[in-house]
Amino acid sequence: MATYDYIIIGAGASGLLLANALGNDSFFSEKSILLLDKDLDKPNDRTWCFWEKGKGEFDPILHKTWDHILVADDTYSKRMPIYPYSYKMIRAENFYQTYRTKINSHDNITFLEGNVVRIEERDNEIIVATDSHTYIGKKVFNSIFDYKPLLQQKKYPVLQQHFIGWFIKCDKPVFDSQQATFMDFSIPQKGNTRFMYVLPFSETEALVEYTLFSKNLLPTQEYEEAIKDYLKDNLDCNHYQILEKEKGNIPMSCYNFNTHNSKNLLHIGVAGGWAKPSSGYTFMRTHQKTKNLIPFLKENRPLNTFFKKDRFWFYDLLLLDILFRNNKKGRLIFGQLFKNRTPQKIFAFLDEKSTIWQDLSIIMACPKKEFVQAFIRRIFLI
Repeated sequence: MATYDYIIIGAGASGLLLANALGNDSFFSEKSILLLDKDLDKPNDRTWCFWEKGKGEFDPILHKTWDHILVADDTYSKRMPIYPYSYKMIRAENFYQTYRTKINSHDNITFLEGNVVRIEERDNEIIVATDSHTYIGKKVFNSIFDYKPLLQQKKYPVLQQHFIGWFIKCDKPVFDSQQATFMDFSIPQKGNTRFMYVLPFSETEALVEYTLFSKNLLPTQEYEEAIKDYLKDNLDCNHYQILEKEKGNIPMSCYNFNTHNSKNLLHIGVAGGWAKPSSGYTFMRTHQKTKNLIPFLKENRPLNTFFKKDRFWFYDLLLLDILFRNNKKGRLIFGQLFKNRTPQKIFAFLDEKSTIWQDLSIIMACPKKEFVQAFIRRIFLI
């Protein structure tokens, strides 16, 4: 069996970002690194969006940026500038191609195809078995996500951010190409938190996505009927071509993913709880976690000491408690938040870069009764 210093399972965003970060740091130049994925020819299967101040290292592969966002509900519609932030979008095909090329330039990284069927810890090494080969890793980073442990526990609520999106081309100009529709809650909520998310690439082309924060998925037809209705009723777009489709499902939970880690095994990306529990945003959070992981690895500390709870984890937990008990409250909470605070302050809070006083300002902009009740309930559960 071949032995590696580090084995990374999964060549999605978290696996590729980690492999490239290890390859770029001379400290790890003598370390042998294996990157395993069940499909070396990944499709253009998703988009990642994030806000960022000024220029960033992903700018060369951006598909589109926006300098305004729109948030709306059934009573108001607000178009807001977000400077000094930009809202940025990456398509998977550009990311995969660019980062595979970067990784292939590092002589100490081996990229192999293999469907992992077993991970077993033995003393100071981890056995990683695929359908056809078995490898030994001194440290292993696993990005394979399993919903079952979340659903089998009751301490932490579990919601899903689930969506279907259409890349469409209309037969007439209907979009503001400089404005991303961040959350449009004006659509029927049907007892859930439901909104439309629109990313225009031009006046005639856009990604239009029907998104829910809820416990259960919907039949495909229900997402697609909602998109059709929104195009017709809200955008006056009756004639259009569907260029592509995408769908996704991101867990929203403050579940303790660290219980599945050990001194030599760390779950990364969505599998490690790196998605922001209250919003589902994952890409830049994974990038930041990866940056923090590199100096941590240099200290050779047990991998299960990397995860730390903080006050932002508790804020997210309170929001999820509210939405789990009364799923339709999302429109009220996010609507009041964007009505009463600037997107710049909200972005800083969601990036977990705000001060405690700034946190309080954000919390005070939300419905107070719901959060006070959630706080009281939660302090008797933790």
